[in-house]
Amino acid sequence: MAVIQEHHVTPAVSTGSADETRPTGMAAKTLAVLRIAFGITFLWAFVDKLLALGFHTGYDQAGTLDRFGDAAWINGGSPTEGFLAFGAVGPFKGFYNGIAGAAWADTMFMLALLGIGLALTFGFAMRLAAGAGALLYVMMWTVVLPPENNPVIDDHLIGAITLVALALLSAGTTWGLGSRLERTELVRKYPVLR
Repeated sequence: MAVIQEHHVTPAVSTGSADETRPTGMAAKTLAVLRIAFGITFLWAFVDKLLALGFHTGYDQAGTLDRFGDAAWINGGSPTEGFLAFGAVGPFKGFYNGIAGAAWADTMFMLALLGIGLALTFGFAMRLAAGAGALLYVMMWTVVLPPENNPVIDDHLIGAITLVALALLSAGTTWGLGSRLERTELVRKYPVLR
């Protein structure tokens, strides 16, 4: 006689509201790790440009490292000037050369890095952070066209797609502030803040 055993399988997704499906279990945790990793990359870029720590910022024309020196944004350095003035190639070169080093461009860029990084790391305002992050990635992609290693796609576009997926899959609700904040009246009234 055969014995039939029931196996209970935890579903990979749960249904939230009528328009939303959320990953659960390991899928949700994996998305949370991916979200936090992307957040830390944005935060690190902000800190490196703020202080010129020498990981991508802080080298002079001769290649000498000057940590916390003139390249640091806090000391008057421009986080946009070098790459946009000297690295831009392709159809948008004139546009990027024109905004390179502008105080408003530096400020917007740094605020974007900080805001996106904090939102992704701590899992709040995922829709805004994903939209802003995807836009920033696409803009960085357009600085050098065609891309150096592939004529169509590069890591900037993959990053943009990933951020959109993280927002659509409510990645801020696992190990983040998203699940707490979405119960607030403000977020219920303005779902773009999810």
